[in-house]
Amino acid sequence: MNNIRFNRRAVNAGLATSLLLGSTAWRGALAASPANASQRVLALADTYYEEGLALFPVGTTENVGDARYEGAFEIEIAPAHQARQKRLYERTLARLRAIDRSQLDADAGLTYDLLKYECEDRLSTLAVPWHLMPVGHVDAMPMKLSQWASGDAAQPMTTVANYDHFLARLKKLPAWIDQAIVNMRDGIARGITLPRELVERTLPQFDVLLPADPLQSPYLAATRSFPAEIPPAQQRRIAAAYRAVVSGSVTPAVRKLRAFMADTYLPAARTTAGMGDMPGGADWYRLQVRSFTTTSMTPQEIHELGLKEVARIRAEMEQVKAKFGFEGPLDEFFRSLDGRPELQPFRSEEEVLAAYRAINERVKPGLAKLFERAPKAALEIKAIEPIRRATASDNYVPPASDGSRPGVFYAVVNDPKEYRKTTMTALFLHEGQPGHHYQIGMQREQGGSRYRQTTWYDAYGEGWALYAESLGYELGVYDDPVAQLGRLFMELHRALRLVVDTGLHSKGWSREYTIAYLREKEGSTEDSARRATERYMAWPGQALAYKVGELKILQLRERARQALGPKFDIRRFHSQVLGDGCMPLSMLEARIDRWIAATR
Repeated sequence: MNNIRFNRRAVNAGLATSLLLGSTAWRGALAASPANASQRVLALADTYYEEGLALFPVGTTENVGDARYEGAFEIEIAPAHQARQKRLYERTLARLRAIDRSQLDADAGLTYDLLKYECEDRLSTLAVPWHLMPVGHVDAMPMKLSQWASGDAAQPMTTVANYDHFLARLKKLPAWIDQAIVNMRDGIARGITLPRELVERTLPQFDVLLPADPLQSPYLAATRSFPAEIPPAQQRRIAAAYRAVVSGSVTPAVRKLRAFMADTYLPAARTTAGMGDMPGGADWYRLQVRSFTTTSMTPQEIHELGLKEVARIRAEMEQVKAKFGFEGPLDEFFRSLDGRPELQPFRSEEEVLAAYRAINERVKPGLAKLFERAPKAALEIKAIEPIRRATASDNYVPPASDGSRPGVFYAVVNDPKEYRKTTMTALFLHEGQPGHHYQIGMQREQGGSRYRQTTWYDAYGEGWALYAESLGYELGVYDDPVAQLGRLFMELHRALRLVVDTGLHSKGWSREYTIAYLREKEGSTEDSARRATERYMAWPGQALAYKVGELKILQLRERARQALGPKFDIRRFHSQVLGDGCMPLSMLEARIDRWIAATR
């Protein structure tokens, strides 16, 4: 995906932040478009989508898999690119205003509303200067391309053309690095920098990119083992070309960036943890909160909601604790789980992956009881790449739109012997099915606008995935105290995010205080609490989306159940939630209310 500050999630990475509609392209679209208002809106959405693929080709590769753009590369942190985004949103809004909303059919009306909401949201969040902080430990272009160079990620590496396309991208990485350094110098001058601890977390990643043996560069990984279909002569040509580019320009540029980060940026990095501690940061955080939650909730309201949810979930944990025969305080119970062999039974990475595949097989039989349909795309389960294990979280990468790549659940397995089974079932429900794989897979397969197939809002998408964790009871996979406790641990973790994200970025909490708070409330290890805290420091507001979205879906489910009584059908409710794809929570609520009224 693009740098996380420029998209809501990997799924959308540049598609929802899409595209520049040049005046010539727009005139051509109007000339070819049907006369009626609904068709004009759908034509605008299609053009918006296609231009987005071109404006964000790296995101296109990761999230759509469109081969037309696999050799293109954008410097999205450049002022010119940001200006193109701004013009895009302003022009699209102007063109939407020229269409009479009252003349639209239901489908076009929703597309209109989504485009309008998105452009207004993107215009507001462009004010947040993430381009001045482009190199972080969670996501940065040099690390992304090193992962893709393996040939086992989003960038395909099976044909001669694939190799040549990726080489074209590598050639442009030094220009991205030069722009990043310019931006960070500007940020230093303006007092807008990453926290020092996040910079320290980033430096070791550069060391992986700069091995002592140049031939072991991760950027050369795919040239060390070619597909058999590529002729030997082409293999030799490609390998030589890659070595020349990596040694001649990429490695020197990465080395320069690493030196800048260590010698110039680190000493200037801020010693505070939250966005609110920077000049203008309080306003930026409010924009982040509104964008990620798609609500008008204030940081204080979210903080208070989090405190209530934490208290409620810990009370439920007290009940599950009794099933373990433990009579002491909850915090002591958490500590008593450390080192239990029955909770850490794995000896290899493959054993962990096999356990996830077994959970998948247990989940499958019950899905038809809760859903009217399932996604067509296959789901694979893999371990995350070694270079990202120290800083990454478990995640889901959606299938390619052309069916050439399945959906993939990536598990972070640092040390198999330390890997706990406690939360595995809930985690799989979240990332796999019926979580992200169901929601994103079905959205990709719906007919009509490609734009609608790829829109993403964290409050909806992550809210659905957290809601999917709760379905484990109805699916029959929370049938033992370990899985039940794991579910509550996962829910508690998301509730704590409401407290600590707002604490960090609007209440002045320090990194150290936040780590201590997480350790106290969920019994996490020092390392786990540190990793979580640093994620929230790096990505303000995003962690709020999960619980806010889940609570809204639960509220709508209960509203429908009470209103419809015996007419309530959980399968139809889920179809209504998922049927039109990702949308802001207010639009989802209106959709469910219309369904309730029509079903009574």
